[in-house]
Amino acid sequence: MKAKLIIAFAGVALAAAAAAGGAMWYLSPAPAGTAAAEQKPAPEKKLTKYVTLDKVIVMLRRAPNEQAAHYLSVDLVLATTPELEKETKEHLPLLRSVAVAALSPRTLSEASAMTVDQYAEQLNKTFDAAYAKENHIKPFSEVMIGKLIIE
Repeated sequence: MKAKLIIAFAGVALAAAAAAGGAMWYLSPAPAGTAAAEQKPAPEKKLTKYVTLDKVIVMLRRAPNEQAAHYLSVDLVLATTPELEKETKEHLPLLRSVAVAALSPRTLSEASAMTVDQYAEQLNKTFDAAYAKENHIKPFSEVMIGKLIIE
């Protein structure tokens, strides 16, 4: 009887060890060279630099029967890469000119009705068109509004 009991305990211990080994094998990460090799490496994060174009001031058009002059002042933020930061800074006079041309046709009521996102979207489209017209590569990826004042 004692021998049967020892054999039974040994069998239970052997079954538990087999189950634990199977669980470890099933839950362990795949070895290098199989599924891990098939996964794509994480893409490198690119460093973004920000260049500012401060105080673009535009006189808004007067509506009929309007006596006072109104102004729009905007600070632009250009997202670029460290490699293109210098070139972006060299393009600031051009960008100021394009921004003034894009913003000046508005009246006070039109300018006041637009959101900051709408201004950014309009300026992004305008800069894309200006660079496409000149056959130049745009040295920045996005224009954002840093400050907007309509008076």
